[in-house]
Amino acid sequence: MKTNILIVDDDAAIRESMQEFLELEEFKVLSVSNAEEAIDFLKKNQVDIVLTDIIMFEMDGLELTNLIKKEYDTDVVVMTGYTSEHSYEQAISKGASDFLFKPVRFEELSLRLKRVLKERQLSSERSEMLRELKKLAITDGLTGLFNSRHFYKQLDIEVDRIKRYKHSISVLIIDIDHFKDFNDSFGHMEGDKLLVRLGALIKSCLRRMDTAYRYGGEEFTVILPETNNADAIIVAERIRKIIAEETFIPSSGEKIAITVSIGSTEYQAEERISTFVQRADKALYVSKDLGRNRISSLPD
Repeated sequence: MKTNILIVDDDAAIRESMQEFLELEEFKVLSVSNAEEAIDFLKKNQVDIVLTDIIMFEMDGLELTNLIKKEYDTDVVVMTGYTSEHSYEQAISKGASDFLFKPVRFEELSLRLKRVLKERQLSSERSEMLRELKKLAITDGLTGLFNSRHFYKQLDIEVDRIKRYKHSISVLIIDIDHFKDFNDSFGHMEGDKLLVRLGALIKSCLRRMDTAYRYGGEEFTVILPETNNADAIIVAERIRKIIAEETFIPSSGEKIAITVSIGSTEYQAEERISTFVQRADKALYVSKDLGRNRISSLPD
């Protein structure tokens, strides 16, 4: 894909000669005569680099640079005459990526633009890497759900929010019944496939504001903001039912029915996060003790 460059200069001869040279260098080039036209163009088109003169009527190149860096993901290279009072430091302080004196030597212009593009690519790759690292830090590698570390962080944020706005919040803890037997019978690879499928089923039962987590092993958790315990039990039943009705077929070809036990609880005023989660965990074990494939709640 060609790099898009926009030349902004009130001298038509300079615009035309630069455009002709840069197109020979295999850039995609367009040009306008003032900052206002440049802003209109940027509103409708993706531009990688703006190459602008500083001295222009109405809005000058430094003002334009400042505006571009605030509003667009675009690099700016500014140009000025040798006799100009403007400096490299002024241009960089406004966000410019480079600074050139007129008359611009085309070979130098090409080298400067290629350097800016290389730095732009490196910056993009660095940002993408940081996004991926952040995603890995909060995501379970197997199911793609959030992990337990992020569960506690998000729960802390949600509880703080409901304290301020006086809303309800509930938590579900979900455990796969007889998961060890499944692993022993069909192997850990099939067990992993089961976890992935159950994670997707759980997520399919939730609203946009709800979040699902791989809590550890065969356990999942769900945070239900603005949800009291009665409504949380309705969500839990939806999850229990959709899993119970699903047929799982491991590589052996045998059709297997899977069930889950669920504990549900609603946050109580001023309690600690750990107490809140422990209560949901105790409710889960009530479900286990009562025969599995059911939902229990504490307090009732």
